Amino acid sequence: MTSNFFKLALFSLGFILLTISSTSAQQIFKISGQVKSGDAQIEAATINILGAKQKVMADSLGNYSVELKPGNYTFVISAVGMTTLRKTVKVTKNAILNFELEDSANNLEEIVISTARDDRSLASPQMGTERLTMKTVKNIPLIFGERDILKAIQLLPGIKSAGEGGAGIYVRGGSSDQNLILMDDVPVYNAAHLLGFFSTFNPDAVDDITVYKTGMPSQFGGRLSSVLDIKMRQGETEKFSASGGIGLISSKLTLEGPIQKNKSSFIISGRRTYVDALLRLSPDSTINQNTLYFYDVNGKADFQLGENDKLTFSGYLGSDKLGLAKTFGLSWGNGIASAQWRHIFSQQLSSSTIASYTSYQNKIEVNTGIDNVRIFSQLKDWGLKQNFFWQASDKNLVKFGFNSIYHTVTPGEITSEGVSSYNPVNYQERFSLENAIFASSDWQASEKLNIGFGLRLTGFSVLGGGDFLTVSPEGDILNSTYYKKGDFVKTYLNLEPRLSLSYLLNQQSSVKASYVRNVQNMHLISNSTSSRPSDKWLPSSLMVKPEISDQFAVGYYRNLFDNAFELNVESYYKTMDNQIDYRDGAETFNSDNIETQILYGIGRAYGLEVLFKKKKGDFTGWLSYTLSKTERKIGEINGGNWYNARQDRTHEVALVGSYQLNKKWNLNASWVYYTGDAITFPTGKYNMDSQTFFYYTERNMYRMPAYHRLDLGANLQLKQKKNYSSELSFSLYNAYGRKNAYTIEFREAENDPTKTEVVRTSLFQFLPSISYNFKFK
Repeated sequence: MTSNFFKLALFSLGFILLTISSTSAQQIFKISGQVKSGDAQIEAATINILGAKQKVMADSLGNYSVELKPGNYTFVISAVGMTTLRKTVKVTKNAILNFELEDSANNLEEIVISTARDDRSLASPQMGTERLTMKTVKNIPLIFGERDILKAIQLLPGIKSAGEGGAGIYVRGGSSDQNLILMDDVPVYNAAHLLGFFSTFNPDAVDDITVYKTGMPSQFGGRLSSVLDIKMRQGETEKFSASGGIGLISSKLTLEGPIQKNKSSFIISGRRTYVDALLRLSPDSTINQNTLYFYDVNGKADFQLGENDKLTFSGYLGSDKLGLAKTFGLSWGNGIASAQWRHIFSQQLSSSTIASYTSYQNKIEVNTGIDNVRIFSQLKDWGLKQNFFWQASDKNLVKFGFNSIYHTVTPGEITSEGVSSYNPVNYQERFSLENAIFASSDWQASEKLNIGFGLRLTGFSVLGGGDFLTVSPEGDILNSTYYKKGDFVKTYLNLEPRLSLSYLLNQQSSVKASYVRNVQNMHLISNSTSSRPSDKWLPSSLMVKPEISDQFAVGYYRNLFDNAFELNVESYYKTMDNQIDYRDGAETFNSDNIETQILYGIGRAYGLEVLFKKKKGDFTGWLSYTLSKTERKIGEINGGNWYNARQDRTHEVALVGSYQLNKKWNLNASWVYYTGDAITFPTGKYNMDSQTFFYYTERNMYRMPAYHRLDLGANLQLKQKKNYSSELSFSLYNAYGRKNAYTIEFREAENDPTKTEVVRTSLFQFLPSISYNFKFK
């Protein structure tokens, strides 16, 4: 009796537990889907589920997954640069739920330049990140009739222009070569057209750009100061369209459409300047034989191979040519090609595989009638990158993978034709292999605390194929060792940890902190005050060590007046090892033994950045301010004391405003000010053999004059129909005609050789431009 009772009790208990388990399982449903904007997936979107107190992060393909009990929930979906979406969802079964986000630039109530939206910007541990789309850049005055994304980011705190009209940038004390510029995940080594007055990136082919000034995700590496992640647009998948523009010195045309409707698409965009055609109209032979132009072509094709696979091919080809009659010619250009395969293994795991090729080359030709000389140099990369994205839990997104690049550097080939005083020279090629493995995690530790941490292991192998020098501190060659091609000469291993966190003080404000270590093994050799197309890239070698930086940053972030205004304040301190500078009188252009011309030391940079933005209303804009200091310390320079780096500027201010006057007119303006760059001027002179020589003492101890400029712009919508739209864009560069110094030179006075005169050169005054843009759908 007792035994039967216990059997019955155990059976009843088991039945009850099984029923509870079954009921519980039936009460948990899986909701999954994708976050998109048009045909593009949104990387790292945040889905905040009100009522469940859950927050889910989407992976790089926009995929997410979450488990919920039955009930009504409000999903709040936000992403960098996108308008936050709120949607009420009734959960009664397993379901696929996709979300479509709208670019914040489509909404006049949103800010012109967006870092992150509302809750995401406060909660995300990512610091020092800005995102721009070409729709937002539209509301910034043009230069030469072109919308330029690199000019636009120079208006943000901590990002400085390398000079008047230049495309180069200095980020938080770094030099212009310390920025990793990626076009669809492929490195770009020279981002300048026409010596920097245009950037390499055709605005009609670009979708957006994300700039990381600190706390770079671990999948990025290879540069010390910043990452510029530029994405090309995907073509229309439903119907064909054509768009273009005609400006004062350049025109462009873009064609796009479906290859197979809703499954595959293409886009091809090209532009060319025609200054050279205008020069030919001149009756002056000293002008009409000159050459000055550039062209570039972007192309991209996307193929949806099924629900879980997507294949993308993208490419770029661009070239510049500058010539003075038949006596001098300078040309340079980039070529880029890549193939990307994206695959979804499950709602929790996806991947992207990228194979790429990039090339940068420049050529100089000198024809004096006696000497006909050609100098050619080139850099080529073959790359493979594998990314995995794993949604480990609702609160933890893990990224991991590897990257490999094979570098070939041709520093110079000098050839001559006919009778010439120059002998042909081939400087030896340099080969290297750069490998990295990486992993990172974004973890929501609590309702208020979010943590991002990552690790990157870089291995840079110097490969044989020539002679490798050992150089004394005085620059004398001590030893030369030959290694045959394929030999491993030396491998540099470096760990790059990254850590960032954010803490929500309340619903309107948060504080953040971050630490990041970066390593750079490709170095730009240039002793000019601004980068030139003929500057050389030099990989790490026996003597040239990897550059290493450690950056610490803290910040305070606050949304004001119902998120109509935003205030961001960030401060940073960065140390840099193995920094490169040049010996007095260094010749870096025609030298196979470049290691004898350069010096090594340390650097430091620190500063405060403030960004105040108005995000809503007909009038939007921002005010940015940067207070900073950048210094170097190298034993052989300035007696081993700290000295100003050439990119050092104390103060920098940018004020940007856009006013939507009505449905047709948008007015915009920007004003910039910065203290002069550090520069070396002569402190005396002496005469020898009837020639005057200037004497220099401390490096970079003087300052260029302060720079300031006002630009004005206006956009007029001409027609806005279902299948056609057009607009006119007007701008006035340097509206009050400030004669900013481009160069300052010292020379003997023509009438009195005992006196020295200072010659100041300015570039632009009152530079107007107009462009006509159209689109057929």
